Amino acid sequence: MHLDVHSLRDFYYRSALGRAAQRAVRDQVLRYWPDCKGQTVVGYGFAVPLLRPYLREARRVVGLMPAPQGVMPWPQAMPNVTALCEETMWPLETGHVDRLVLMHGLETSERPSEVLEECYRVLGPGGEVLFIVPNRSGLWARSDNTPFGFGRPYSLSQLDSQLRQYDFVRQSHVSVLYQPPSPRRFWMRTGPMWENIGRAIPAVVAGGVLIVRAAKRYPPQRKGLGDRVRVPSPLEVLAPVPKKEPKAI
Repeated sequence: MHLDVHSLRDFYYRSALGRAAQRAVRDQVLRYWPDCKGQTVVGYGFAVPLLRPYLREARRVVGLMPAPQGVMPWPQAMPNVTALCEETMWPLETGHVDRLVLMHGLETSERPSEVLEECYRVLGPGGEVLFIVPNRSGLWARSDNTPFGFGRPYSLSQLDSQLRQYDFVRQSHVSVLYQPPSPRRFWMRTGPMWENIGRAIPAVVAGGVLIVRAAKRYPPQRKGLGDRVRVPSPLEVLAPVPKKEPKAI
């Protein structure tokens, strides 16, 4: 079940814990993709907090938000780049996305298989996708104080298995959000320290969020995966249907 877009907005932009989470996840995204100049960057779910660094140099930035979640205009005081879409029918051309990031779009979906099919369809040659999901072993998946406490948490093996079924190959993975999901002042002040410790010795404590970087397998093993979607021309839709000639008796 998707969370409401206003609840997500309030967490990431109006709470100290949400801003800390946004910063930790976005920093890791930038480590993977430091430069997207001239590329098409797309976020699905509620990934817009991670897209701001790419607004200036990317060829195109799009924030897709699923209909059950709702949509909000973003970024503030700039031309809007967000759009409401069906979970299984994204308004994007096949094979035209260079960088795709999902956050709060997979674990909350009731149709994750079809979401992965859309990911495969829109991703272009050489493209990469980041799947950001709650870690089954982490504290954030067990707390209702954050959006990562809703939906289906994943272990790395579970997510890896699901991605392989839809012809994605994992390139690398990392965990983030090692600080406890608490707004208490002590944890907020020591948050950066916990992130540094977690990255240095991840075996000591489980991060709250998994980030998996993946690419498409060529050729796809699933029949029909990645097929081009054709949108009928408006002129074709309005064209009269030809009348059938009566059969001779």
